[in-house]
Amino acid sequence: MPSESPSSAEPQGRPDFLPADDSGEQPGQRPEPPASFGHSWGDPSGRPTESHGSRPYESPSYGPPAGRETPGGAQEPAANGAFGNPGGANSGGVSFESPSGGSYEILSHEPPRRDFAVPQGGSGGAFGSPQGSGAFGAPQGGGTRAYEMPPFPPAQPYGPGNPPPPPPRQAFGMGAGWAPPPPAQPGGIAFGAAPQRRTHATGFLVTLALVIALVASLLGSLGTYLLTKPSSANDPSFSLGPVPTGATNRAPDSIAGVAARVLPSVVSLEVGSGTEGASGSGFLIKNGYVVTNNHVVALAAKDDGEIEIRFHNRKTTRGRIVGRDPGSDLAVVKPEETFGTPEITLGNSDQVVVGDPVIAIGSPLGLTGTVTTGIVSSLNRPVIAGDEGGQGGVEEEPAFISAIQTDAAINPGNSGGPLVNSRGEVVGVNSAIATLSRSVGGQSGSIGLGFAIPVNQTRRVAEELITTGRAKRPKIGIMLDPTYKGQGVRIASEPREGNQPVDAGGPAAQAGLKPGDVILEIDGLRLEDGNELIALIRSKSPGAKLTIKYQRDGQERTATLTVVAEDGPTPTPS
Repeated sequence: MPSESPSSAEPQGRPDFLPADDSGEQPGQRPEPPASFGHSWGDPSGRPTESHGSRPYESPSYGPPAGRETPGGAQEPAANGAFGNPGGANSGGVSFESPSGGSYEILSHEPPRRDFAVPQGGSGGAFGSPQGSGAFGAPQGGGTRAYEMPPFPPAQPYGPGNPPPPPPRQAFGMGAGWAPPPPAQPGGIAFGAAPQRRTHATGFLVTLALVIALVASLLGSLGTYLLTKPSSANDPSFSLGPVPTGATNRAPDSIAGVAARVLPSVVSLEVGSGTEGASGSGFLIKNGYVVTNNHVVALAAKDDGEIEIRFHNRKTTRGRIVGRDPGSDLAVVKPEETFGTPEITLGNSDQVVVGDPVIAIGSPLGLTGTVTTGIVSSLNRPVIAGDEGGQGGVEEEPAFISAIQTDAAINPGNSGGPLVNSRGEVVGVNSAIATLSRSVGGQSGSIGLGFAIPVNQTRRVAEELITTGRAKRPKIGIMLDPTYKGQGVRIASEPREGNQPVDAGGPAAQAGLKPGDVILEIDGLRLEDGNELIALIRSKSPGAKLTIKYQRDGQERTATLTVVAEDGPTPTPS
């Protein structure tokens, strides 16, 4: 029969039972056991076997062996059809009683744990006896035979009075048809019982305890967080601390100190005529006059337009034009009221050098009181400014300016505002900006190239406009050749429109210049084109002396001449 694993609940190695008359024994002789059982029948320990009466087989049950002493010392008869335990309660020995008085013991490491049904057949037979004369395959002739079985622990501990039985000579190999017995289990494990898993169960319990502890810790942390976290994103106790204290006073020579002194003298102008308008800036000079650009107020000269002046203290008043000079893009306006505004201080533009720090103040894009800073980027930059297309349809000559170039941000609305040095003195009047292109509205922003009229020229023009109502036009009495592309500026060779190339008796003629001469330098400044020469001459005051280097027939010569005022039309103050 196939054997099962030790962990199966089914008995292992169940023998096939043979009929009693098929054992091959002679009557009156004791049959010899198979070779696998040893040399003789009986208990391997040498103890005599006991004979039991004939009883029909019943359901097997566990208990002490028949006729043996119980642990208390009393004799207990064997139960009907009971499985005897020769070695004690846990020895695992099994014996069957035969009606003929014989009994058999089979090897077993574990007692069966289920009842067997008693088969019905044959007279006086029990437990499947084919002939009815024997029980459980007992051989005929009676007598008690005991199968050898491995020793099992006795009911009482082994000792001097209870020695352990000797080991069996042959524990395995029971012959054909017999399955090998299951391997021995320590401690007398019952036949068919599930193996013990104490080690695995202990590991599982330890793992389970660790998991429970971890989950409890996580739940505790989560509960603590939920109980202590703020109910919303707001933290009532949050604070950035107190605001630092400090004074707002600044050093007089700092940008803030200069701006504080200059800002009260700067005004903004709003000019309107009909449906047209313009805006710009200006600054207050002596006796309450306001200096600004001509292109800012040109619209007011048409059809008696209005000029509104807004002061730094946000008070406003009306103003009127005192005089204007399109050739220098300068104008002077007289406000009706100054509200105690202080006058600004004028500096000397001839002392300005490249790299000097400057501050531009005005109302760019209508933002009054705006301060920007930068440096002087260049000097004597020739710029054609003013109302090139004629503001409001008024055609006027362009302004040629030998300007101070600055990188201080200047935007539309800064026109007419002051450019001051680090001492708060006006060194120029913001007039023009260089742009990459014009916007749809005719205005574009600063790209870091702003230009201001030198204050020395502004001083002269303002004085002339206030005293005479007109500004003198400086000249040297020559007419230029616009077709010349070489180095310097060439005097025209032929008369044009009835005018001679060199005015007779003029400054150039008196200095010895002739038609066709090429002027290379003025006061050490090398000329690049005719516009630069015109702008430079107009920046000078009448009576100023100039040193000129010129070229004639390939030879360089030097001359000194005096600037004079041109006789021209006088602008009419409005």
